[in-house]
Amino acid sequence: MQRENWGSKFGFIMAAAGSAVGLGNIWRFPYITGTNGGGAFVFVYVICVVLIGAPLLFNEIGLGRLTKKNPFGAFRDTGSNHFFTFFGAILGILVSFFVLSYYGVIAGWTIGYIFKSVVGDVTPFADFASNSGMILALFAAFMVITSIIVIGGISGGIEKAAKFLMPMLFVLVFIVIIRSVTLDGAMAGIDYYLNPDFSKISGKTVLAALGQAFFSMSIGWGIMITYGSYLSKQSDIVNSGLWVGFLDAGVALLGGLMVFPAVFAFGKAPDAGPSLVFTVLPDVFSVMPGGPVVGAIFFLLLGVAALTSSISMLEVPASYFIDERKWNRKKASIVVSIILFIVGVPSALSYGGSEFLTNLSLPTLDGGQTSNGWFGILDYYFGTVFIVVVALVTSLYVGWGMDTSKVSNEISEGSATFDNRIVGGLTFKKVWVVFIRYICPIVILLVFLDMVGLFGEASGGG
Repeated sequence: MQRENWGSKFGFIMAAAGSAVGLGNIWRFPYITGTNGGGAFVFVYVICVVLIGAPLLFNEIGLGRLTKKNPFGAFRDTGSNHFFTFFGAILGILVSFFVLSYYGVIAGWTIGYIFKSVVGDVTPFADFASNSGMILALFAAFMVITSIIVIGGISGGIEKAAKFLMPMLFVLVFIVIIRSVTLDGAMAGIDYYLNPDFSKISGKTVLAALGQAFFSMSIGWGIMITYGSYLSKQSDIVNSGLWVGFLDAGVALLGGLMVFPAVFAFGKAPDAGPSLVFTVLPDVFSVMPGGPVVGAIFFLLLGVAALTSSISMLEVPASYFIDERKWNRKKASIVVSIILFIVGVPSALSYGGSEFLTNLSLPTLDGGQTSNGWFGILDYYFGTVFIVVVALVTSLYVGWGMDTSKVSNEISEGSATFDNRIVGGLTFKKVWVVFIRYICPIVILLVFLDMVGLFGEASGGG
């Protein structure tokens, strides 16, 4: 069976950027920024994306295109032992699967909030999320849409959807930004967000920024290995990867411009945490001129961002069954989607639908306890801890467990930039090898140790 390919460079960039651009950019980034000092955090975050995110992105895309396989096949075909295969490939596939099982629930919330905004429903989030029947129906609807797109294939489904959804996302972003920054009192929020106070930069700020850059770029999920496997040999991995990183960071930065001016204009707390989007912003929209319309557009935007990420998460386990079990795409997409929905039911019931699931918790690496029931357990372990483990193992595998030149040469193919000299005989390729072997593993290890609580209160996940 001939392997599918992306139809165009633009299509790959839109699909890969769509995978990276998700709720983490628009939901997580503003509240992480708010709890870490505003503009100072933004400054550090941008540096982290360029110096750490980009090399890791090249690494995973290069490994995928080299092997033309899903993560499991990519590790196996390059001579991986059982340790690297499990913690780099199998765990990566499980990350995408289990994260999507609760990510779809959040996406269902965004669909519900579109209608809540239109009709002016002021039902508190806690009451909304505890309506199990409605939440399960919204979750199911979202998974059906995701599955239909993945069934359409790489070029005819995922790429076609990304080419439509990503431009739509940017249009919606700018509509919300324009309304937000033109509110009375909005300048205070803009100043908080874009005027860095460097005295607030600490080791914790840097680690939080590293974590956010890391989590938002789809690194450690098996996604970029999978997407890279559909990339033609003529494609420029460096150029495409930089575009993906630029668009991902750009949407995250624009997310702050949507949120903070409005939050400050109505005297709300910028450091409200994860509840910022689903509790604070609906209050803002309810008293904002034109608020119902702006609120509906904002939550439609969240839904679009969730969809562009969910199709990439579904593609990872589906591609395993297509490659390794020789299932056809339709069967793989439908079977995985049904199992995902079943596995996701406990997450949908974790916000009041079931007292047992709501109160369930497990120990965290820093000695604390997970919150938000079953939902929180999956988010902490699969949405935070295991992503770091997969990215660390993947970096170590390419840097030390296999012939690194195979991946570096793969990145060079189609990219004249990668072989350009910087100083003397030093090229970007040689610098990249140093990053993959030494700098990235050390940085990832620091993020992991921060999660363990070695540097004080852990940054948490999400």
